[in-house]
Amino acid sequence: MKIYNTISKNEEEFKPLKNNHVGFYTCGPTVYFYAHIGNMRNYIISDLLERVLLKNKYDVKHVMNLTDVGHNIGDGDLGEDKIRDEAKKEHKTPEQIIEFYSSAFFEDTDKLNILKPDVISRASENIKQIIEFIKKLDEKGYLYKTKTGVYFDTSKFKEYGKLSGSNFKKLNEQQIGGARVERPEGIKNITDFAVWRFSKPDEKDMVWDTPFGKGFPGWHIECSAIANEYLGQQVDIHYGGHDHIQVHHTNEIAQSEALFEKQFVKYWVHVEFLTVDGKKMSKSTRNIYTINDLEKRGFNPLSFRFMTISVHYRKMMNFTFEGLKHSDEALKSIYAFISKISVPNEKTGKISKEFSKTIEDYKKLFFELVSDEVNIPNAIIKMHEMINYSKKDLNKEETSLVLNTLIEFDEILGLDFKRYLSNKLSKAALELIKERELSRKEKDFESSDKLREKLLKEFSIKIEDTKEGSIWYKV
Repeated sequence: MKIYNTISKNEEEFKPLKNNHVGFYTCGPTVYFYAHIGNMRNYIISDLLERVLLKNKYDVKHVMNLTDVGHNIGDGDLGEDKIRDEAKKEHKTPEQIIEFYSSAFFEDTDKLNILKPDVISRASENIKQIIEFIKKLDEKGYLYKTKTGVYFDTSKFKEYGKLSGSNFKKLNEQQIGGARVERPEGIKNITDFAVWRFSKPDEKDMVWDTPFGKGFPGWHIECSAIANEYLGQQVDIHYGGHDHIQVHHTNEIAQSEALFEKQFVKYWVHVEFLTVDGKKMSKSTRNIYTINDLEKRGFNPLSFRFMTISVHYRKMMNFTFEGLKHSDEALKSIYAFISKISVPNEKTGKISKEFSKTIEDYKKLFFELVSDEVNIPNAIIKMHEMINYSKKDLNKEETSLVLNTLIEFDEILGLDFKRYLSNKLSKAALELIKERELSRKEKDFESSDKLREKLLKEFSIKIEDTKEGSIWYKV
């Protein structure tokens, strides 16, 4: 298996730190609002990477944090905590905001067939570990105190900025995103960041008493402490968005390697940005969409998953509703193919050597591609070629081979192919489906509609008609 490593800027052969065990860390959401489709692209790709690792028989321990405190508006150490800010807007407590938007996030990941990480840990559940982490950094002389909090002195970490290919001097000379230039009083360097922020007198929720003052953790320290708690001092894969390279992940490296004096992460994996109609998502342009927004327009969330995995994760993805429509139609054509050929076939016969070899070649190519830098887009092309090759009069054994291969592909793709297997339907239901297909062929649409209603009412089977044929599945 090969993987592109952000820190080396090279595609590398994947070799875990310990035999076959993989410690996999994903930066989770800050649960202050609904996740948008750009966020969800991030977690779909994380899911693909985990599925590829599992397919390659690695023993994966996947850890993801939930940021429920300490993430400021912007990357600087100025401004309001995002969750506190939203709580004020909605006249709720921070805990109510956290619970509501955490639930909303996991509802969306379920709709997108994203596997649950083995460990999902809230920052607020790890305050003890965070405090210990800060104490040890302080003992080693990396921290200093100001009126607003406890800060990490980035000038003392010699390799600061190595993830982005920059260094401490260059980063401090650059004007990095406004908020990083206008720093709180007493800050020594532009790149210094808070590991602990002191609370204001009116901040009562989500604050803790510590030896260095009452307050709450900074955003960056949370991930380092949680990764250390569940995966140890070194991590095989650390995954996140491209926007985290310059600040968040750079700061994670600084504090973790400063403390443990060893490489924090072996492979850094980052997903590129998603744009909408060629523009960055923003409230001002009103182009921020959620999974719920797509559903309201009649799209299956898995059509967005299919659209997402059809673009390589290191390429910019441009979302358009026209593009989503094409992905929706393409996915439905696959579902229609599965529905059609999985109807019990009475035609028996042997699988020819040519047919068996061709399907086996497609299967081999598919898994070689997904294991080569998670090249899902090219693997999908091979799957389409296999489907087109299989669109002929197959016997029972050949049909079974094609379906089993598609189901195996779906262990990576996560597009719910099993749901559309007709051979799991009752004989009575299949007879009605055949009768309806005949009515449609004869353009008796009144009978066709009645049969559709009967299938839904009596068998809980929903039918959708597409250009490629009908799709049926249990609801």
